[in-house]
Amino acid sequence: MKQFIAFVNKEFRHIFRDRRTMLIILGIPVVQILLFGFAINTEVKDLHVALYAPSPNSFINGVTERLYQSEYFTYRAELDDPIKMEESMRKGKLDMMVLFDSKGEAVQLIINSSDPNRGSIAATYATAIIAGYQQELAGMRKMPFQIEVENRMIYNPEMKSAYMFVPGIMGLVLMLICTMMTSVSIVREKERGTMEVLLASPLKQGTMVFAKTVPYLAISLVNFASILLLSYYVLKVPIQGSLWTLTLISILYIFLSLAFGLLISTLMRNQINAVIISAILVMLPGLLLSGMIFPIENMPQILQWLSHIVPARWYIDIVRKVMIQGLGWAVIWRETTILVGMSLLLVGSSILNIKSRLE
Repeated sequence: MKQFIAFVNKEFRHIFRDRRTMLIILGIPVVQILLFGFAINTEVKDLHVALYAPSPNSFINGVTERLYQSEYFTYRAELDDPIKMEESMRKGKLDMMVLFDSKGEAVQLIINSSDPNRGSIAATYATAIIAGYQQELAGMRKMPFQIEVENRMIYNPEMKSAYMFVPGIMGLVLMLICTMMTSVSIVREKERGTMEVLLASPLKQGTMVFAKTVPYLAISLVNFASILLLSYYVLKVPIQGSLWTLTLISILYIFLSLAFGLLISTLMRNQINAVIISAILVMLPGLLLSGMIFPIENMPQILQWLSHIVPARWYIDIVRKVMIQGLGWAVIWRETTILVGMSLLLVGSSILNIKSRLE
């Protein structure tokens, strides 16, 4: 036990000696959570809209008033001709045109969809406003009965983008930082010629791997705590479920990420290659195949199969269920079991790849 503690001590001292690396390790999660939380936002506001009505009436005036009162649209009063509107849209100064027919009964929306996301959201906003006004007019008339539709948005009633991105950021940042930290640990020993000394020590290979993991696990827990605090207090994302459940799952995920980094470290011969490989293997699958940005269900079948081997997919799914939906172990047991299996596989592979002597 004394030898194990001494080995862990040695790793801690080695980490704290490099202050620049420590600053990067502890600073990157804070910068990324703030950058993703505030910069990446699916809400669209200040859409420039112009309206053309040859024969104005009360309905057109009501629609116009509600469009321009909305926080999502900005009125371009100087545009009152379809040709001028189209020219302005080509120049990128106009996002949407609302055209009424000569009777004022039909509405046509012409939307700049050079940015598909912005265009589809603009159409959704305008359609909802017009439909809401029509329903309001229908309610003023005397009818034998009236069907009222009430929408209720659960888990994210204000439709904040942070609710979608925070779980993904947690999965991506923890995986990236943890993997890159440990991916250079064994390679560094090889480059400095100290690997032979470590292999000659009384510690078994499995114990040595675990001892190398402990310091990075402690630092990763600090990163996890900082991400969680910023998410809760700065981005205002609530923790609906159990904090202990979320913490335990995160510890498991951190351990898995560290084991993945150790496996890369045992396979590489220099630190630069280890960092590059770990970044490539974590960043691309983490962004594209984890469900952080793109729904997995909309991907081709082969990519859906590949996403099953991406740990971030299962962790992000768990965080959403626990943090946003407030669910517990009865719902997340399948994803948790998969993460446990991946962790055991990666740790076992790392131990098997550590050579008893340098080649």
